[in-house]
Amino acid sequence: MRINQIMLVLSLSIFSACSSHTAHIPILGTRTAITREIKGKKVTDTLYHTIPAFNMLGQDSVKISNATLKGKIYVADFFFTSCPSICPVMQKNMLKLYKQYKDERDFAFLSYSIDPLHDTPSKLKKYSTQLGADSKKWYFVTGNKDSTYALAEKGYYATAKADSTAPGGFVHSGGLILVDKERRIRGIYDGTQEDEVDKLSQDMKLLQAEEAQ
Repeated sequence: MRINQIMLVLSLSIFSACSSHTAHIPILGTRTAITREIKGKKVTDTLYHTIPAFNMLGQDSVKISNATLKGKIYVADFFFTSCPSICPVMQKNMLKLYKQYKDERDFAFLSYSIDPLHDTPSKLKKYSTQLGADSKKWYFVTGNKDSTYALAEKGYYATAKADSTAPGGFVHSGGLILVDKERRIRGIYDGTQEDEVDKLSQDMKLLQAEEAQ
């Protein structure tokens, strides 16, 4: 089952709009209606789920936060450098996307380590260099373990936790998560499946066109 279909099973609200110029892709997550009065008229706005604030260290040992990604469409994932299972495939597919969009200033990439004890900034620097990733375009970050796990679950609707029975000692989602310039989740794709990654690439182009309107 595709990961974005699983989100439906988990009762996340998915809704979209139509445009005569370009297709709009869904916004995932909870939403809240806020009513306010403007010039004597009641206006209802919708507040969407957004990625919470975070502050971590990147592979260059500098702070990476929401501000770093301001004005960017980005793709995020959760991984660890010693992962013996799905991470190599996920990062191979992230690298494929990175190569497609590395020269586009609208896009960035963000990989959260779920093993901060082992994945120090210097370790992440070596790992990202081996991939050929520009540290100003693809951020590999590490931070407090509990905060990272909470951010994965509550912010990105992803799984990330320690588990001594799992390969490498951790369990995590294989999702590649598309986030728009307003920090809203626009899609979650299985990072181990080529067709899902191709769909993500297509949706990145659609989102870029949508944001340009």
